[in-house]
Amino acid sequence: MNPSSIIDIGVQALLTAAELAAPILVTALVVGFAISVFQSITQIQETSLSFVPKAVAVSIALIICGQWMIAVIVQFTTNLFHQIPTLVGH
Repeated sequence: MNPSSIIDIGVQALLTAAELAAPILVTALVVGFAISVFQSITQIQETSLSFVPKAVAVSIALIICGQWMIAVIVQFTTNLFHQIPTLVGH
């Protein structure tokens, strides 16, 4: 196992983590921005107004993207398990 293979696995892990987090983070960002614009226009400063829509939108995004996210992490893990013999050096 050489340092370049460890770095490669680390980069793959970070890219996979970013790929999995993107739908949830983008959904929360868009809904949060829309709610903040709405609060600015109407001057309503209710805390639950910003929290509840984001929670609902993130839940919907998880329901929609959940299967895809599980498939991506299973594929990444399977690839790691298949790389074990080459990483050990046998």
